[in-house]
Amino acid sequence: MLPWIPDAYLPLIFAGLMGFTLLLYGLLDGLDLGVGVLLRRATIDDKHMMIASIGPFWDANETWLVLGVGLLLVAFPVAHGIILGALYVPVLVLLLGLILRGVAFDFRVKARANHQPLWNFAFYFGSLMACLSQGYMLGHFLTNFANSWMAYGFAAFIGLCFIAGYALLGACWLILKTEGLLRQRAVHWARGALWLTAAGIAAISLATPLVSARMAERWFSLPNLYYLLPVPVITTALVLMLDRVLASLIGNDNERYSWVPFAGVVTLFCIASGGLAYSLFPYIIIDQMTIAEAAADPEALRVVLMGVMVVLPVILLYTAYSYRVFWGKAQPLLYR
Repeated sequence: MLPWIPDAYLPLIFAGLMGFTLLLYGLLDGLDLGVGVLLRRATIDDKHMMIASIGPFWDANETWLVLGVGLLLVAFPVAHGIILGALYVPVLVLLLGLILRGVAFDFRVKARANHQPLWNFAFYFGSLMACLSQGYMLGHFLTNFANSWMAYGFAAFIGLCFIAGYALLGACWLILKTEGLLRQRAVHWARGALWLTAAGIAAISLATPLVSARMAERWFSLPNLYYLLPVPVITTALVLMLDRVLASLIGNDNERYSWVPFAGVVTLFCIASGGLAYSLFPYIIIDQMTIAEAAADPEALRVVLMGVMVVLPVILLYTAYSYRVFWGKAQPLLYR
């Protein structure tokens, strides 16, 4: 099965696939989570339109999380046990948050008017739990699961930054998908979340070299420093550009550049994720276990890869098709 792929390449292929699926999860379900976090600030009418903007997509977007964690389990079972064992509590919080969101989404449209605020709050709180837990997991992972107050504080701060990052993504999605007063509120929400998001990216960029001398050398040794200098420069320029674009949209109902903030945030997240992947490579657990050491048997990886080659294109096509069908401004959801 797939004999043309050398054994040494299989762990790299699966690491790339896992990173790709988790990045897509962060972008696609991240906008859903961001809209959920922002729900608390909206009026009743705005809440309905915000839910409508993510209604056709939000459930399918979570497929990418299942696929990413599934790849970690089958391709890197030892690392899966270590990572999820160390992150047991935040993983539980994440799952509870996702369950609460799912229940609240369906119940809010069927509930009586006096019960609907409760389900709106449940959707908001479930989204908040999911955002905070994901950021905490990343922060704790980057400190190599250190058992210290400084490490826990850093993880908690990254959790708050994840809330801001997803809120920024969700707000930019609302700028793209809505009109009128809600669009203007989304512009203000995006501006408010931008700088805490930037602070989170900066904190991760500064912390990783401090945690690992190897990562510090990869970034700051010569000539690597010259080659990699454009990464922080472009990231800083993107943040400043987003701030200027969002400021220009205040009081401006021109739809011509509504796509720019969302495209800018997606680009920002992709660059940040790429920089983090470069820092970690070739380790799956920082300075403890490489991708090759954690990988399953090559024959098992080949079997799984055959399945992934079928499943992944189908999910990609379905995702692209659903976004194509429901492109344009959000319309109120109608339930009969």
